[in-house]
Amino acid sequence: MMKYVVLSLMVIFSASCGGNKNPNFLELEEEDIAAKELLQGIWLDDETESPLMRVEGDTIYYADSQSAPITFKVMRDTLYTYGNDTAYYKIDKQAEHIFWFHSITDNIIKLHKSEDPNDSLSFVRREVVIPTYTEVTKRDSVVTYNGTRYRAYVYINPTKIRVVKTTYSEDGISMDNVYYDNVMHICVYEGKKSLFASDVTKQMFAQVIPADFLSQAILSDTKFVKVDRNGFHYQAVLAIPESSVYSIAEIEVGFDGKLTITSTK
Repeated sequence: MMKYVVLSLMVIFSASCGGNKNPNFLELEEEDIAAKELLQGIWLDDETESPLMRVEGDTIYYADSQSAPITFKVMRDTLYTYGNDTAYYKIDKQAEHIFWFHSITDNIIKLHKSEDPNDSLSFVRREVVIPTYTEVTKRDSVVTYNGTRYRAYVYINPTKIRVVKTTYSEDGISMDNVYYDNVMHICVYEGKKSLFASDVTKQMFAQVIPADFLSQAILSDTKFVKVDRNGFHYQAVLAIPESSVYSIAEIEVGFDGKLTITSTK
């Protein structure tokens, strides 16, 4: 059984504002095209005068440069956003220059439309992604078993593989933040003879890590643990970015070169 350290599962995995409505039910709803047209443009927070979101077509761009754009619809008096999760927000007031809605935390978000072209600068898309590692990291473990000397390597390789994690702003707005995953390269040598060499990716843990967790996690670390009669043992850490939530899985490389992944006991 996997060991989890969980401090904020409610934030990460909870459904938005009362749960998601039945997708089949939503498909039967007629989209309010007039309300969508009213939303086009840049919207500022009434209290701070700071840009919050830019609406273009059927897409919302948030001023937080780490957040991915999300699609939306307006049906009846509700704004629906479609990212990792489907979130919905009750609309309180909407006009050409006014947009008020209830957030997930039941705060009333009051916005007004920008008339300053310079506010568009808040939505210049930048690749702001927080990686666990910024360069290849090498770990070399020298071990002896039954009188034979081995070298067990781990290379942690940063990638451009995007992982999207649902987060919530202080005001209770659902956003999708983007992070980069890692690929681990494990190799074992007996002298100059290679016993094993292979990349290890997050997808290889699908049989031992729940899918909902895995989709928002990154393969953050892998460490050599020991060698015994069964082979070479490693621990892989799969973590939800910027949280204290993680899962540990075991990797075993046999002397026959076979790799096995199991959950921790």
